[in-house]
Amino acid sequence: MQEASIRIGIVVSEFNYDITHLMLDKALSHAKFLNAEVKSVFKVPGTFEIPLAVKHLASRDDIDCVVTLGAVIKGETKHDEIIAGQVARLIADLSLEFNKPISLGIIGPGATHEQAMERIEEYATRAVESAIKMSRRVRIAGQRPQVIE
Repeated sequence: MQEASIRIGIVVSEFNYDITHLMLDKALSHAKFLNAEVKSVFKVPGTFEIPLAVKHLASRDDIDCVVTLGAVIKGETKHDEIIAGQVARLIADLSLEFNKPISLGIIGPGATHEQAMERIEEYATRAVESAIKMSRRVRIAGQRPQVIE
């Protein structure tokens, strides 16, 4: 019997869109390569708005996991640290609340624009891979007792 495809929702920030639109392209391509089905792409104004969109997608029965994509670039203040830390915490909380994998594909805090550009493919593909792997493992864990790898 063939395993059912993993159904993904993607949330992507439009802030720093020169970076995040490339991340979205890489994530869509990698999901297709891994035979996952992208059910929805939810674009939000900035990284701060990602958790609300995650909550919306995670509540859907036709989505197994959510991938988040964003870039929080270092500025002259600690704003990047505050945003990135709070968003990461909320994403982890939502994963537990909805019992669904939600991957963190957000570059930063502390990254310069150049560093973020260098990390586009790495963060996007790792976020997709993490969400898919955890979805499969959660699916297996719900079916029978065993060591989950």
